[in-house]
Amino acid sequence: MSVKNGPKPKHVDYRGILEAKAAEVRRSMSAQKAAQVVARLDIPSDEGDLSQQHHEEWIFLNRNSIDMKLLREIADALHRLDTKTYGICLECEEPISPKRLDAVPWARYCVSCQEKISARIAEGEIVDEYQVVDR
Repeated sequence: MSVKNGPKPKHVDYRGILEAKAAEVRRSMSAQKAAQVVARLDIPSDEGDLSQQHHEEWIFLNRNSIDMKLLREIADALHRLDTKTYGICLECEEPISPKRLDAVPWARYCVSCQEKISARIAEGEIVDEYQVVDR
C-alpha cells in the first residue's frame, strides 16, 4: 500500500511558523539580557545617568513581560496543534479564519470573540490570563 504525496495540511505550516517565532523571541530576549548586563557594568556618574539606567531597566522588564506572554501564547498554540484543537475558537468553538491565523498564528479566538473579550478586558470585567498583573 503506497501513501500519496499530496499537499500537507496547513497546520503543519503553522507549527513551523510558531516554532520559528518562539526561537526568534528567545533570541531577542537573550540579546536584551546581554545588553542589560553590559549596561550595568557602566557605573552611573550622576543622577541623570542613574535615571537613564533605571528607565532602560524599566523598558527591559516591560519588553521581557511582553515576550514571556507571547511565548506562553505560542506554547499554547503548539499544544492545540498536538491536541488537534488548533484553529478552533476557544470561545465559540467555530473555526478561526485562515486569514487571522496567517496574521496571528497563536490566535486563540476568532475576530468576533477576540473583540468581545478585548472589550471585557478593557472594562476590567475580566483579566487576560496571559497578562502580567502589577501588584
